[in-house]
Amino acid sequence: MQPISNPRGFLVSLFDAAVKAADPREALKPFMPARPRGRTVVVGAGKGAAQLAQAFEELWDGPLEGVVVTRYGYGAPCRRIKVMEAAHPVPDEAGLAGSAALLRRVGGLTADDLVVALICGGGSALLPAPAGSLSLDDEIALNKALLASGAPISAMNALRIRLSRIKGGRLAAAAFPARVVSLIVSDIPGDDPAQVASGPTVPSCGSVEEAMAIIRRYRLNLPPAVLAHIAGGVSPPPLPSAPVFARNEVHVIACAARSLERAAELARLSGIEAAILSDSIEGEAREVARVHAALARETVLKGRPFKSPVVLLSGGETTVTIRGKGGRGGRNSEFLLSLAFGIGGLEKIHALAADTDGIDGTQDNAGAFADGGTIARLREAGLDPAMLLDGNDSWTAFNALGDLFSPGPTGTNVNDFRAILVG
Repeated sequence: MQPISNPRGFLVSLFDAAVKAADPREALKPFMPARPRGRTVVVGAGKGAAQLAQAFEELWDGPLEGVVVTRYGYGAPCRRIKVMEAAHPVPDEAGLAGSAALLRRVGGLTADDLVVALICGGGSALLPAPAGSLSLDDEIALNKALLASGAPISAMNALRIRLSRIKGGRLAAAAFPARVVSLIVSDIPGDDPAQVASGPTVPSCGSVEEAMAIIRRYRLNLPPAVLAHIAGGVSPPPLPSAPVFARNEVHVIACAARSLERAAELARLSGIEAAILSDSIEGEAREVARVHAALARETVLKGRPFKSPVVLLSGGETTVTIRGKGGRGGRNSEFLLSLAFGIGGLEKIHALAADTDGIDGTQDNAGAFADGGTIARLREAGLDPAMLLDGNDSWTAFNALGDLFSPGPTGTNVNDFRAILVG
């Protein structure tokens, strides 16, 4: 076969295919619920919630009303569903207003009414609703501590649920006796629907002891009020066995596995074999990158464990432990900077890592590109790539090279997408 003449263009086409596999309209179609005798109320949260709401309006044959909360700049025009915007990844006052609006919207419903919950990644930060005597500042402190800790998303959400009046199934409980159908786009390794956006409409199991163990394990420095609230088991979330959830339905309508499979199909149609390493990889981004780099090097130099040409695909959600003051960059660009060290000097390796929602961390890029010459080019530019990696400053590295990948908001979120073209 002929070699790929434009490796980056090829990698972007795979990213586009992965995103398209999670297109809101196509994902919703097979899961549209039957019309109820009463009202239809749509609620939702996440970085793709507005696009889900827009698609639901187009597909729904009947009256409806509702409200969804998304990240600033991620809105989409809807006719009957109100779209609110709030801060992510650190909550703000607009998020408080969004949570209150959702809770109001599901109040006073009857058993004849239907609540459709459109939930996707990002909803945890977008829906602050501090329980008891806690404040927004307490939720902000928790989120900041978690973001810097390197804790996996399951551990983060176990604590978020403990501090909230809306997460951990509480929004669905507030809608009772109405029936709740949750349509979920999963950005969670393993696709546990109770973990997506900390499960506002899907209850989860978890004990006070487990929550306290997470705080100790990741050495979280939390306000005394937060520690007291968690340790005291105040306002525990409802259990999945609670009668208020008996009539509800939960469907995962899009996930990383399906998106990676679609990308693999496109690669094979292009004449390149594809290997999906996993759709649920977790761990420190820089450590995960070293393993990916070792597989790519072994393939180039020894023809194992894969035969080139091949594209290695993976998904999931890595984490970044902030060192010192921290620089700029998200987990995908940190993954790539670490990968660049492992593939240095190998011209046959090209990689793209990006978040499928279009934003990696707090900057406006989804990720970046790296190849066997990345480290050399950084040094030629007068930068120290090792120092940049140590300072979590991967955005600065790829910005200097013009290698950032910035497709803009995609309208969906099935978490990280990584593609490494070998050969």
